[in-house]
Amino acid sequence: MPDVDLIGRTCRVVPYDRSYADGLSSAFTRGDGGLFSYLPWGPFESAGEIDNVVRLHRDHRGFQTFVIATKDGPVGLASYMRYDEGNGAVEIGGLTFSPLLQRTTAATEAMYLMMRHAFDGGYRRYEWKCDQLNAPSKRAAERLGFTFEGVFRNAVVTKGRRRDTAWYSVIVEEWPAVRARLEAWLGVENFDENGFQKRALTTDI
Repeated sequence: MPDVDLIGRTCRVVPYDRSYADGLSSAFTRGDGGLFSYLPWGPFESAGEIDNVVRLHRDHRGFQTFVIATKDGPVGLASYMRYDEGNGAVEIGGLTFSPLLQRTTAATEAMYLMMRHAFDGGYRRYEWKCDQLNAPSKRAAERLGFTFEGVFRNAVVTKGRRRDTAWYSVIVEEWPAVRARLEAWLGVENFDENGFQKRALTTDI
């Protein structure tokens, strides 16, 4: 997948660079550490630790990591991973959203921008996987238009415990309808002067 800047109305999604680590460290410390409950890394002790984790996953696990930035600066990380070029599949993962990004329009727009980039790049299957216990992540996948495919039991061990993994996907035949729905929700006309949505994303459009 090409390293490009993805520019939206409320956020930018840009290739990770060490220069973003300090801002990310500050954003991640705003929470109580709960955002790391279902992630294989964190809480982070320093900007250097963030940089080491990103580089480790890039160099040894094939992650392509992007920074999500808003008017508040760098506020989150997201990665393309598990590339399957032969079958046209890629996964979105490593979602590390600080409290400044969680439950915001920018969070939804960032996920839309990365999904669009994948399908525009010729991918046929776009995957989302999460801990079966991670109810917010499962709700987010469904809200974004992913289809639930099942649970892989005892799929991995993370932070000393077993993890059952819930699988979701959007496939290329579904993408036009998913895209139209997301773009309609993200449109400026769907928000009032205070930035509040007029129509929920769960509403059919």
